[in-house]
Amino acid sequence: MKAIVFDGTDNKLVDGVTVRDPGPGEVQVRIVASGLCQSDLSVVNGKIPFPTPVILGHEGAGIVEAVGAGVTQPAVGDHVVLSTLATCGQCPSCTSGHPTMCRESFGKTATPFELDGTPIHNYAALSTFSERIVVRAVQAVSIPKDIPLSTACLIGCAVLTGAGAVLNRARVAPGDSVVVIGAGGIGLNVVQAARVAGAATIVAIDTNTGKESQTRLFGATHFIDAAAGDTVAAVRDLTAGGADHVFDCVGGEAITSQAMEMLDWGGQLIMLGVAGPDARLSVPATTFYMDRSVLGCRYGSSRPGADIPKYLDLYRSGRLLLDELVTKTYELEDFASLMYDARNGKLDRGVLLMPS
Repeated sequence: MKAIVFDGTDNKLVDGVTVRDPGPGEVQVRIVASGLCQSDLSVVNGKIPFPTPVILGHEGAGIVEAVGAGVTQPAVGDHVVLSTLATCGQCPSCTSGHPTMCRESFGKTATPFELDGTPIHNYAALSTFSERIVVRAVQAVSIPKDIPLSTACLIGCAVLTGAGAVLNRARVAPGDSVVVIGAGGIGLNVVQAARVAGAATIVAIDTNTGKESQTRLFGATHFIDAAAGDTVAAVRDLTAGGADHVFDCVGGEAITSQAMEMLDWGGQLIMLGVAGPDARLSVPATTFYMDRSVLGCRYGSSRPGADIPKYLDLYRSGRLLLDELVTKTYELEDFASLMYDARNGKLDRGVLLMPS
């Protein structure tokens, strides 16, 4: 089969990759569509250290082709959205409804692929830049077959992370004020989930002013050009002194420090952007005296089995925009163009379509 293999220097389209058969509790999925996420780019540019060779991609949807022993759901032929949470289902985190805290779903690498005798790592327990993958059954959430997989694939990361941060982690309430730093795929989902939650003021911030119309489509009430001046002062002016919630969808010491200054008393900063492994956050201790807080947020604090159907219901009702997230689709042979466009800020989300 074909796959995009990152060798530590470059992403190359190769043929002849094999993937092992599904074992007990696992399923094989034929990938139909996959989004390109900033986390994939962060592996390529070295911001996220990862062993190579590796097949990247962790935002996918496809069709179940085979199931391992003991699997009753999903079934062969089901259309599925894929989650990175390869959870055990038995630990206290899983049984208490907090699957993002399962130690089995984080930080472990495997080599289910092979090319000419060389093992290839998977990424984020998925590797959706491949025609076929093997995952735990819990990672494949069945969806109705009338929903386009080229749209549904984005739920697997951008929507679960962005919308989940608003609805699960921050618990934005009607009338709240929300600031979103970074208007990429995840940031747009923070914006629209804040709208769904009933936030009164939703301020989007980005250096790319071309994104203003898109942020307003998704629900932003205001847009700030991050390169135009004092963004902290602008936020305080729009929110009457500071925001209830600030979502940092970019990461980086300077940006995160600014984000803290945008908070009102009792406000909370939710960190979604991936900072480098050596990044440090330094803020005055007095920042926290008035009940301000900083919240980490892994994968939107999501419960994929419950959240994916919920987001699809919102999509069907017209309250959650998914088709509008897809800026452009690309064939597998055009992966270099997808990478170029993503790196140069031309996309909300680019979607890679696999050969049928």
